[in-house]
Amino acid sequence: MGKALIIGCGGVASVAIHKCCQNSEIFDDIMIASRTKSKCDALKQKLDGGKTKISTAQVDADSTEQLINLINEYNPDIVLNLALPYQDLSIMDACLATKKHYVDTANYEPPETAKFEYKWQWAYRDKFEAAGITALLGSGFDPGVTSVFSAYALKHHFDEINYIDILDCNGGDHGYPFATNFNPEINIREVTANGSYWENGTWVETKPMQIKRSYDFAEVGKKDMYLLHHEELESLGSNIKGIKRIRFFMTFGESYLTHLICLQNVGMTSIEPIEFEGKQIIPLQFLKAVLPDPASLGPRTVGKTNIGCIFTGIKDGREKNYYLYNICDHQECYKEVGSQAVSYTTGVPAMIGTMLVMNGEWQKPGVYNVEEFDPDPFMAALNKWGLPWKESFDPVLVD
Repeated sequence: MGKALIIGCGGVASVAIHKCCQNSEIFDDIMIASRTKSKCDALKQKLDGGKTKISTAQVDADSTEQLINLINEYNPDIVLNLALPYQDLSIMDACLATKKHYVDTANYEPPETAKFEYKWQWAYRDKFEAAGITALLGSGFDPGVTSVFSAYALKHHFDEINYIDILDCNGGDHGYPFATNFNPEINIREVTANGSYWENGTWVETKPMQIKRSYDFAEVGKKDMYLLHHEELESLGSNIKGIKRIRFFMTFGESYLTHLICLQNVGMTSIEPIEFEGKQIIPLQFLKAVLPDPASLGPRTVGKTNIGCIFTGIKDGREKNYYLYNICDHQECYKEVGSQAVSYTTGVPAMIGTMLVMNGEWQKPGVYNVEEFDPDPFMAALNKWGLPWKESFDPVLVD
């Protein structure tokens, strides 16, 4: 049993906190901390009465000093960062100063540019090793589960993996003309950035949405998907033996793309500050404020997600194809934890990664991506905690 400080109280954090409370044998004491304490208090009130002791606090995750003070006051065994990616480094600095283990779901991004890279966090490797603490990066779904899928495939089905295609399909319908299923600011930055894929040790860059494919997803149907840059391509390219190419595809409907192009054309997706009525504002942050809160989509979203990886590689001298994936139902997620499946598929792995560091199975001084640890306990936990995986040995390959 142990104490976990969870920073953030959005849609993903709500799922992770629900799951921590379900897993009270490991998480017997948690603190929820966010810039807006009232959100933490509301979630605590909803979950109080179980075996997990819950406390709340207000903290500005941009302030390493505030974080250090809170960590020293609460004295957790681990810090789970479910705040914004811009805040990863301030939280890592606080963990170093207090010698506490660290877990997140998304890599650091500088606020001023959409750069999805691990270099800033990998630069902390020696510091975390010297401090004797573990930093686990990217324990969401993608990155996270897809990275564990890759390690599992290499361990159990291949001598080397040459090609990985990560397919992220959301077949859910929330009824709005335009909304994002997770933080709008992060989602839109990700989608409007140039695409890229990893091939023969280098990045091949594409224009946003330049490469389009269709795929028939089990229990969802045929969907258009587009090649995006995604941070796990960088770590998998370094950590999975035999890689020649890794690509990431995500599905988008016509309505979403039409609205997004319009918003881009009028400057609403810009992250460059502009002056409005004597104040500096960032258009994308203003857009985030007027769009539906992703946490509000749960009760109105129907349909399923299908996220997984298609692997091609060599086993015993012969080429082999293998597909690992998860299917998640939006309404089933809402019934269980009051959230739609996009938050659920990230929040459950966040709890699992934190659990594995806390119980020592994934504990090693330094900074690591999830695929650098033994995938088997994580894969077993996915089946136990709500994200059961499926496999196919004859998948339809992406051309």
